[in-house]
Amino acid sequence: MSDLTHLDESGAARMVDVGTKAETQREAVATGRIAMSAEAAAAIRDGLVRKGDVLSVARVAGIMAAKKTSDLIPLCHPLALTKITLDLVPDATGVTATASVALTGRTGVEMEALTAVSVALLTVYDMAKAIDKAMTIGDIRLVSKTGGKSGDWVNREG
Repeated sequence: MSDLTHLDESGAARMVDVGTKAETQREAVATGRIAMSAEAAAAIRDGLVRKGDVLSVARVAGIMAAKKTSDLIPLCHPLALTKITLDLVPDATGVTATASVALTGRTGVEMEALTAVSVALLTVYDMAKAIDKAMTIGDIRLVSKTGGKSGDWVNREG
């Protein structure tokens, strides 16, 4: 079990000790999408959702979630993030969210980027569910990451 970094010698869960790792500039980009009816997409795009400005609220929710990732995902380190951007792009059948998260530190920010996207899309669902309860959240994935011992990585599969 020693090959699994989040398990100790006896198989118990643990948070990885990153204290001896070098600080490097790290960034991660994640994306995801919520698909919906044309009616819901138009209401979001045109600012006609009764709960308010869906994209603005979802953007703030995603940014807040990135900052709270260690409170939501067991064994994630609390991080002093230096950058969080969250782009929400509506189209005729849904909204695509893309988050970029960065810091200078000893561990990566992939989970923070994925959390930002996930919570932003859940917020879109919450705010527009009165129009379309059948919305589908999916295709949440890491797009790229830079920095750290393992170096840069780009998702070539989508």
